[in-house]
This record gives sequence, structure tokens and C-alpha cells, in this order.
Amino acid sequence: MQEPAITDELIESHGIKPDEYSEILRILNRAPTFTELGIFSAMWNEHCSYKSSKKWLRTLPTTGPQVICGPGENAGIVDIGDGQAVVFKMESHNHPSYIEPYQGAATGVGGILRDVFTMGARPVAAMNSLSFGEKDHPKTRQLVHGVVEGVGGYGNCFGVPTVGGEVRFDPAYNGNCLVNAFAAGLADADKIFYSAASGVGMPVVYLGAKTGRDGVGGATMASAEFDDTIEEKRPTVQVGDPFTEKRLMEATLELMQTGAVISIQDMGAAGLTCSAVEMGDKGELGVRLTLDAVPCREAGMTAYEMMLSESQERMLMVLRPEKEAEAKAVFDKWDLDFAIVGETIAEDRFIIEHKGKVMADLPLRALSGKAPEYDRPWEPTPPAAPLEDIAAADPIDALKMLIGNVNYCSRQWVYQQYDTMVMADTIQGPGLGAGLIRVHGTSKALAFTSDVTPRYVAANPVEGGKQAVAEAYRNLTATGALPLATTDNLNFGNPEKPEIMGQFVGALQGIGAAVSALDMPIVSGNVSLYNETDGQAILPTPTIGAVGLIEDAQTAITGAARDGHVALLVGETLGHLGQSALLATVFNRVEGDAPPVDLAAEKRNGDFIRENRDFIRACTDLSDGGLALAAFEMAEAGGVGVTIDVSDQPTLYGEDQARYLIACNFDQAEALMVAAGRAGVPLLTVGSFGGSDVTLGGVSAPLEELSALYRGAFGETFG
Repeated sequence: MQEPAITDELIESHGIKPDEYSEILRILNRAPTFTELGIFSAMWNEHCSYKSSKKWLRTLPTTGPQVICGPGENAGIVDIGDGQAVVFKMESHNHPSYIEPYQGAATGVGGILRDVFTMGARPVAAMNSLSFGEKDHPKTRQLVHGVVEGVGGYGNCFGVPTVGGEVRFDPAYNGNCLVNAFAAGLADADKIFYSAASGVGMPVVYLGAKTGRDGVGGATMASAEFDDTIEEKRPTVQVGDPFTEKRLMEATLELMQTGAVISIQDMGAAGLTCSAVEMGDKGELGVRLTLDAVPCREAGMTAYEMMLSESQERMLMVLRPEKEAEAKAVFDKWDLDFAIVGETIAEDRFIIEHKGKVMADLPLRALSGKAPEYDRPWEPTPPAAPLEDIAAADPIDALKMLIGNVNYCSRQWVYQQYDTMVMADTIQGPGLGAGLIRVHGTSKALAFTSDVTPRYVAANPVEGGKQAVAEAYRNLTATGALPLATTDNLNFGNPEKPEIMGQFVGALQGIGAAVSALDMPIVSGNVSLYNETDGQAILPTPTIGAVGLIEDAQTAITGAARDGHVALLVGETLGHLGQSALLATVFNRVEGDAPPVDLAAEKRNGDFIRENRDFIRACTDLSDGGLALAAFEMAEAGGVGVTIDVSDQPTLYGEDQARYLIACNFDQAEALMVAAGRAGVPLLTVGSFGGSDVTLGGVSAPLEELSALYRGAFGETFG
């Protein structure tokens, strides 16, 4: 088939800017072929090259004594002792999920699972962070159903428990939903596999499912804003098969036991192109591919289509040649394709051959390590105006408005569609704070959480970035876990707009300060930019996924509030109502500054919780909705009433940070008071649990009535 001529329109349709095309001409000293243009488009787009974010990502703390592998590989790796490691990462599948919700979300889950088992880890937990438009928007219901069914459909069939996550709604996501998928796996610390190729003349092997035309140009699509041509982008969305992925995982982990693997890489964004280039670049080698050997499921596929297809459930490996027969036998056993499609070469070249012709001959390093890097102009977000007076609301009426709102009601409609118990190691699933799983065969447990408050980040990116990390720290701490490390999923609008780039820079400054102060280095992550439709950007949403360790699972804080328990508030309360859930939900106002985050107080108060876990029966952090919502949720989870002896609105609904609510017996409360005095931690008795009513500031309502509202609101809206 004759390749099309290179025109200005063709260059623009590939997302390549005029100055970038000039650089391509300079590098090649000639015009690229159509296939070469596609390869440059795939490797130089925002999704693969991080060209707008590299400068700022380098400022993030990524090391620590617990870190085995930081950013740059398929996933981050952290030591959990006893020769074991946890491998984890979070990635976005935002644009595909808006175009085709079920497959977009499903393949987002599939891709992040491959990132984990590619490194030799068996996946043990999954989470997701979902952001949708306002509940009455005509597209929201379809997106919620499609995305939730896609997440569950893939994860449930693959067989990994979904142990946590978050769901939010805001008009800013009307034209661009967010689907951030997290996966974690366990591996032996001395049996981890990396992606850097080594050795000249080593076979490059294609593994897994066959290549089709689905997802061609997916990475380029994910690096552009949406407009009224959105329906034309449907073919760029991949199609997933979780049962094939399950076989691929088992085959890959078995293959790794043979000693055949030199390096291995998931075929994710930009498919065969990106996986081959990254392996070569990290190993400082070139790669020659012969596409005639690529297993295809569609007839007549061109070199361009094969190189840019994002068909799922595929891997690329550099193989020890003497182990070829043994390796092939493993994949034959699992009924998966195994094909030698090329070799490593000493020269800095990426050579693509098809049907006896050289379809591309490019300097490999120019595609990856030397891709464009921009220092985008940015403007700091202006300080928020002071918050004007807020009228007083009946405390129970305000609570009813919060727990009946899709942003603050129970998420059980969502997580009941996920398998949360498969593998039989789940200690605590979604809906009760951080998820907890046993480390199979040991006494240890791992805690997982995903957090961000986008309205805080929009008002004050630096404090909002800090708060996302601090809330993750508190959610882990509330289970008794020691936070180990974080992964980030940085979702923003168009970085070519200085105000959007300013949000990004500010958020990373806040995240960097927080992960440093709280000893939670960033070990992996993803940047998703251009989340805009017709010029309307999403709220800045830097999602933080975090992992914590409990040395003895028996000491985890997983109890519930019970009749007679005392309610203790840890941390200082000043009554910050700017950008609060109360302000937005009850008064329909999004105003004021984000709450300031005192990182020293976060560390001190978190250490206090962990050091005194023996005195704590139940614990939750305070975030959206402040003390009132935390007290209700703790009471509702325990099936017991609660009385909070506070009447002023700022204390009940303020969102000051570094705070926890504890339920415990009276004698335990006395011990905690003594310990708090020694540690310099503010600790206050604010009420008690018992009876059948929820009482806030002297106003009461039956727990049963409130619970029905809380548990029914989501299903009544979307069920």
C-alpha cells in the first residue's frame, strides 16, 4: 500500500507543532515517511514524552531508604522487609473513558495491572479515582454506569480485589471525566524485572494477544483537547479482554522463573513503538523490528498501524537466545502468541522493516531521551479573596444536605459492583477509610488510599497539593499503618495556558514539600494534561495514591464505634470554612482559600495515632464535612448513635487539617489524654457514642433515618 504524502494537514493531525516538525527535519536531514511521522507523533506527544512536565517532575522527592525503584520504570517499588517488596503505580485513562466509558475504564485497569506484573509482581490490590460532571448533566449517567461497569468488569474477571478509591462530581468535569486506575503487587525484592535492554543481537520477542487496529493513535488523542469531533475519536479507544490478561500474567510470571528474560516491557501507550524505544533507550541500544512476524488479528495491516496500535494484553521482551524453546513452551501452554519480531543492535537506530522494505530508520535516542522538553510560561494562581460571612444553618439540616449529596453520600452503589474480597486477603475494603490487605503468608498488612480535593487545588495549588498528600497520610495512619511512599496522577488542563501551568507548578511545589516532610517519596506516577473540552478545563486534580505498612495485622485499627465510647478530637480546630463542603453544598458557594496545611502538625499527630493505637478502638481522619460528617460516618459504620457537644458551625463543619476523630473506652481516653499532653498534641473530648440518634449541637435526628438517606442517595440518583 502506498503511504500518503506528508502535508501540513497530516502533520497537524498528528499533533506535531511546526517547530517540532522543523526539529524532525533537522534530526533526519530529510522529510520523514508516513510511518516515521506516526512514530514521532507517538513518542513526542505529551502522554509519552512528558515534554511540558519533565522540568517540574524532577523537583519531586523520589528516594528514601525504603525505595528500591523510583520513577522511570513501569511501576515504583518499595521494600516492606523480609525480602519482600510492594510494586505500585497509578495511571489515567481519561480521554478514552469519556469517548467509550466501558472499554476506556476497563483497559485503564488492564494497563495498570500489566505495569505491575511486568516487573515480576503478582497484583494484590486495585483502586480507582473517578471524577464526573454534575449529576444532572445529560452525559453523566452514561459515563458513571459505563466507567463503573468497565472497572468492575475487568478487575473482577482478572481476579484482583478493589480495596479503595474515590468518586466526585463537579461541573468542571462535564466535558472530560477522569478515570485514574491504581494497582499494587507483591514481589520478592531480589526477583524484580526491569525494562532496560542489554546485549547486542539479542532477540526481541512479542508476547500475548494479537495486534489489531484498535487504539491506533490513542496516545496522540490523549495529548489533545476535545472539541466537537469527539465521536470521530472512538476508534482510538482500545478493547480489553481480562481473561487473556489473566493468562498473560500467569505466563509472564512463569516465564520469569525460567531465567529467559533479559528485560521486559508492557505494550501500553503507543504500543509496539513506545515499548521498543524505551527498552532500547534505557539500555543504550538500537532496535531492529521485522513486522512480518508480528501476530495480527486483522488482514492487511500496514507498518503504521502495527507500530501505533494499542491493542491490549501485549508485552515486549528481550530474550536470552539459549532459552527460546523453553520460553516459547510457556506461552504455547497458555495459548498466547510468542514471536521473535526483531533484535537489539549496537547502533543508535530504530529500524522498522515490513514486506522487504525499510519503513522507518530513525535515531532511537531522538525518539525518547532527546524528545522535546518545554519550560512553559506559568502564572501563579492569584490569592483567594477573604471569605465573607456565612449564615448559620441548622446542624442536622446541613448534615442531611451533605449525606444526601452525591459527593458525600455512601459509595456502596459503586463498590458493591467490584469484587473486594477475591484472593481472600482483604481485611478492610472500600467505604471505611484506607483499604487493607494481608501480606499472604506473613503477619504484615498493607494499607492503600487515593486522595485529592480539587476545589482546594483550584483555590490554592500549593496548599491543595500539600493537602492531597496530607489526607493520604492521615487515611493510612487512621488504620495504624506507617505511610511508605506515594504515586501521583497529575490531571490538569492545557499546559500552554500560563494559568493552567501555574496550577501544575504550584501543586507540585505543595506535593513535593508534603512528601518530603511526611517521608512518603513519589516512586511512580502519570501526568495527564489537555483535559479540556472547547477550552473549558477540569479542576486541577493531582490524585495521590499512597501505600502504608502495618508490621502486625493484629494491631490494625479496624474496630467500630460502640455504645459508651468516648469521642476524642485530635488536632487543632480553628473553624476553616473556605472551600468547604458545607459552603459548596448548603450555601452553593465556592469561595475563600483552601485550608492551610501544617506539615509538622500532620507528622506529629500521625505519629501520636500510631504510637497509641492500643488505646484506639476506631479512628478516622477529618476532611470534607469536618467533625460533623466524620462523627456521623463513624457512628453509621458502627450502627450506633452519636452526640457531639459542639454547637458552633465553624467547629462542626470547618475543614482544618491534621485532625482525627477517635472512639474509645473511658479509661483509654484518659490514657490518650496523658499521652497527648506528653507529645504536645491537641486532644479534646467532643462527645460520646450511644443511643439511636445523631445529635449535633443539641439538635437530633434518628440514625436510622440518616443512614437510609446516606446509603440510598447514590443509587437513587444513578441506579
